[in-house]
Amino acid sequence: MTRPGQGRVLVVAGSDSGGGAGIQADIKTITVLGGYAATAVTAVTVQNTLGVSGALPVPLDLIEAQMRAVLDDIGADVIKTGMLGDAATVARVADLLQIYGIPAVIDPVMVAKGGHALLAGSAVAAMAERLVPRAALLTPNAPEAAALTGLAVETTDDLRRAADTLLALGAGAVLMKGGHIPGDRVVDLLITPAGETRFEGARIETRHTHGTGCTLASAIAAGLARDRPLIEAVAAAHGYVAQAIRQAPGFGAGHGPLDHGWPLRGPGHGHG
Repeated sequence: MTRPGQGRVLVVAGSDSGGGAGIQADIKTITVLGGYAATAVTAVTVQNTLGVSGALPVPLDLIEAQMRAVLDDIGADVIKTGMLGDAATVARVADLLQIYGIPAVIDPVMVAKGGHALLAGSAVAAMAERLVPRAALLTPNAPEAAALTGLAVETTDDLRRAADTLLALGAGAVLMKGGHIPGDRVVDLLITPAGETRFEGARIETRHTHGTGCTLASAIAAGLARDRPLIEAVAAAHGYVAQAIRQAPGFGAGHGPLDHGWPLRGPGHGHG
C-alpha cells in the first residue's frame, strides 16, 4: 500500500549521455537525497561537457505511455519536468498533470549550458499558457523568466517583477534563479502569494556548472516528495547544489558536471 510522502518523483525530461544534466542528474540527485526516481524520457540527446551535438525526440504517445505506466502502478508524490522540446510535448505533459493532479516542479528548460536550444521557440507560449499554471513550483533562470513573461530580467528587482507575472499566470510558487544576474553574490528569490524568501550566496567561480538547474529542481522535488515544507526543501536543495559545485570532479574540457554523490563521502572529500 502506497501513501503520500514516500519520496517518489517521476522525472519527465531528456537524457544526457554525458550524465551531467537531464534525467541522469535527476536520478542521481533524487536517489542520494533519499527519494525514489522514476522517469519518462522525452528525448535522447548526444552531449558531453562541450555541448549538445544531436537529439532525437521521443514520440508523444510513448512519453504519455511512460508517464501512465509509472503513475498507474508505482505512483508519484511529485512530478518534475525538464526538457520537453516542443509545444506538442508541453501540451501533452500539461494534460497529464491535470488528469493526475500530482504536484509538479516545473524547470522550464530552454537552452543547454553550451547554448544549444532545448525548447522550440514556438513552444515558449505553450509553456506559459499550459504548463506554468500546472506548476506547484516553477524554477526559471533569468533568460527563461524573460522568455516566459516578455519582460527584461537583468536585475534582482526584475526577478521580482517577472515572478509577479508568473504567479498571475497561475504558478503556485516561483523560484527565480539569479545566476545570470551580474554580481559577486548570487540571489535567488522564492516568491509565493504569501511573500518572498531570499537565498543568497557567494558566486562560485568555476566552469563546472553543467546540470545545475536540473539538479536544483530535482533536489527540491525530492524534498517535497518527502513532505518537507517548500521553504525548507528549497533551502536544503540550495545547500546540496552549492556543495556539489564546490566538489565538482573536474571531468571534461567544457562545462563540467557537479558531484551529485558528495553526501556519500561528506563535504570536502572529493572524488576518488
